Amino acid sequence: MPTYKLTYFPVKALAEPIRFLLSYLEENFEDYRFEREQWPNIKPNMPFGKVPVLEIDGKVVHQSTAISRYLGKQAKLVGKDDWEALQIDIAVDTLHDFRQVVANYWYEPDEALKSKKKEEALAGPVPFYLEKFDQLAKENNGYLANGALSWGDLYFVAVSDYLIRMLGSDYFEKYENLRRLRDNVVNIPSIKKWIETRPESEL
Repeated sequence: MPTYKLTYFPVKALAEPIRFLLSYLEENFEDYRFEREQWPNIKPNMPFGKVPVLEIDGKVVHQSTAISRYLGKQAKLVGKDDWEALQIDIAVDTLHDFRQVVANYWYEPDEALKSKKKEEALAGPVPFYLEKFDQLAKENNGYLANGALSWGDLYFVAVSDYLIRMLGSDYFEKYENLRRLRDNVVNIPSIKKWIETRPESEL
């Protein structure tokens, strides 16, 4: 059996999809969460100076999406063929486009500019993406692609706490089909167990 060690800040954010997938696989893993003041000492030892990283039998890999896709393959959650795999990749890459819209104002240091950027995002791009995702979930019976559970669904739901915190509102309350997508994921027994036992964090 492989050994896993995940290294990240003490938040969900981009590490949570990896945690979801390892939990789905029912793999034991070390969930190492370092404090922000430790980051300057940790950063030089990270590939490209970024986290999350996952050690698999001592071999360090990075990039949340790539790791999640790899674990998705281990879990056989990548679709039946290359075309289905493409549909999952498209959904996840589009999620990152949406995340960038939100992050663009959330991480803006100038408060006046941040407020302006947020207002513009909430007026146009944010509802545009959420409506499209809701329609996608409707067309796929409560999933993002191929009418079946995939690693992309786990990824979407896992980063949602992070996105909802930045948005300041819970899109699962407004969008029925996204709520169905969330329920399809969080009611998986191993995912449900992880959510019930994971450390508390805002993001």
